[in-house]
Amino acid sequence: MELSANSKSSYLNKVTYVNLRWIGILGQFITINSVAFLFKFEFNFILANFVVLLGVLSNFILIYYFKKNQLPEKISLIFLTLDIVQLSFLLFLTGGTINPFSIFLIIPSIFASNSLSIKTNILLIFLTIFSIILLTFYHQELPSPLNKYIFSNYYYYSVPIALIIALIFLSFFALTFGNESKVRKDALDKIQEVISKENELVSLGGQAAAAAHSLGTPLSTIKIISQDLYNNFKNNKDLKKDIELLVSQVNRCNEILKRLSLNPVVEDDFIDKNITLHNYVKEIVNSFNEISDKNFIVNIEQNYNSFEISKSIEVVYGIRNFIGNANKFAKKNIYISITSDSETSSISIEDDGQGFPKDILSKIGDPYIKSLQSKNKSRAGLGLGIFIGKTLLEKNKAKLLIRNSETRGGAEIKIEWANKDLISI
Repeated sequence: MELSANSKSSYLNKVTYVNLRWIGILGQFITINSVAFLFKFEFNFILANFVVLLGVLSNFILIYYFKKNQLPEKISLIFLTLDIVQLSFLLFLTGGTINPFSIFLIIPSIFASNSLSIKTNILLIFLTIFSIILLTFYHQELPSPLNKYIFSNYYYYSVPIALIIALIFLSFFALTFGNESKVRKDALDKIQEVISKENELVSLGGQAAAAAHSLGTPLSTIKIISQDLYNNFKNNKDLKKDIELLVSQVNRCNEILKRLSLNPVVEDDFIDKNITLHNYVKEIVNSFNEISDKNFIVNIEQNYNSFEISKSIEVVYGIRNFIGNANKFAKKNIYISITSDSETSSISIEDDGQGFPKDILSKIGDPYIKSLQSKNKSRAGLGLGIFIGKTLLEKNKAKLLIRNSETRGGAEIKIEWANKDLISI
């Protein structure tokens, strides 16, 4: 699937990265020259400015040589490595890790954590740690007169240790939250694709029904004329077979057009038809009865408050997902209860399967989760169906309760609406 393939690719946004580099380069230039000319500190500011100039040149290469807005991972790794090396050299000229600006050395790795692969991030983290260790032991003195201060070994070595811990800690969190964000984006893209396909199917169905309605009149005319021709020429051996074939093909066209129509009897309201919640579920269950050998047991409360609601592709697909999951994991029976009073309406879906594994019960509703306890890996899902169903139904003002059933032994899904919300869908 194209969407999923794209979501798994690792890129840096060139515009964002270039702008951040300009901010960093400008900050380096202002800091170096302010310290040198405003505060009169003595250090090799000419070489430091030359290092900043190399950063400017690399940024221009990034802007004019690479035309695409998404930087491939290898190119991103090269330029992030240049950033670490450039900043390391500036710190080498100005006191190493004792320099207060050494905290900026961990920024390239953390910035990459949210966008690039784990392998690339590990390389950047190790490069940064190597630079911190190297700068701890090999560096020029702090700019004069700061070089007169003597730091204890505790402080001298605690700074690089703190930098390394901060780097690992922040990179881990950025990688974790970045991965969760990518997974959720992939799942949301999947929802958009599903709904788009459902809308296309409804649109095609509508076009087919409209075509059937439009072709009905001319086809009826052809049928009348062909029948008259048959009556007039049925004794003509040369024409009889051809006319019989014509009549049979007209009848076949009629049958095809009836199948194309979503509702051959009512031809005008095939899309915007209001139905009750019970009929919603009934249509979905009927579609599973044709392909499933499981028993669907639908119960309706005696005091069921019957009122019609608008058809919604998102609601239909959301309910269908949960019924489909019950059908997949049930041993034999799926129990569906529909209740409705003056205030609320609800659908309860239970099965007699094994239920949700305990290790993922607290994560139900998140996409791409997999139980470690599942005995049959081929039947174990990734949670994407539940995520899609839950997202679509909650978007349409439903409240969901997902748990293991206390009476049936399997999974239980309860979908509830306030009647006023259900009517306004």
